[in-house]
Amino acid sequence: MRVTARFFAALPAILAVPLLAAASAFAFHTDPLPDPEPPFVTCEDQRYALCAAARCFVYNGVAYCQCVVMFGDSISLQLDVSTPAGTENVCAVNARGNGNGFMVSTFSLPAAVKKGGHAAIYTCPGTDNMGSGVAAPVAYGQCDGGLCFTSTLNRTPLGLAGNVGVDITCSCPISTTTTPGSETPLGYQIFGPYHPKAAVGQRCDPSGCSACNVANPTANGSVIPVGAPTGAGRFLTQRLTGSVPAMNECLCQCPSGGGPCTVAQDTTP
Repeated sequence: MRVTARFFAALPAILAVPLLAAASAFAFHTDPLPDPEPPFVTCEDQRYALCAAARCFVYNGVAYCQCVVMFGDSISLQLDVSTPAGTENVCAVNARGNGNGFMVSTFSLPAAVKKGGHAAIYTCPGTDNMGSGVAAPVAYGQCDGGLCFTSTLNRTPLGLAGNVGVDITCSCPISTTTTPGSETPLGYQIFGPYHPKAAVGQRCDPSGCSACNVANPTANGSVIPVGAPTGAGRFLTQRLTGSVPAMNECLCQCPSGGGPCTVAQDTTP
């Protein structure tokens, strides 16, 4: 059964659900996992779009994010949707994309953030870990369940540089402070570059923290990161694989007088 354009016209409102509205937070490797568990599903042996480390170009209130095509197991909120064939979850919707020109954004841990890799999880602080600064303003692309169309494969995404052969553009809602579940007292987290061979104290990259407070993040032409409430990546990795590897982790601090957020501490275990 082919999926029609009318069917997908109804999906954005259904899929634009905050990723972990029910999850309590943990910032670093010593913090507990969230409980209770929201309704997640593992999609096995499927093609999917991985947007966790993506940057997004904002246009008309939508984040268009530069994601990577993957194959294997991933995890997502179930994101059930009613169809003429009955109720289907995100894995079934993603499976419909084969041959129909689309796929869904789901989650797996980017390999580059594992300890020693060239990327890190950056914590944009909340009220409980802001130090002498302030909580970071919330503005990021929330891509769990985002729809991605294969017509954008091997194309340069709007407003972003493309990597031919691996990138696909996914449309994702924008989470802000007013979005339920978009942050916790420990803020939210994004991915950014990391320099594992640099001297201690210089491994976290300033650009990772500067993405915590993009000027006019919802304005046309702004570039924002994909993010999630603090602890989401660790929680989903635990659910997907049964364990959580040591990861590169950086804590940011945002000045009370404005200006870019900066690196406060390398918290890599």
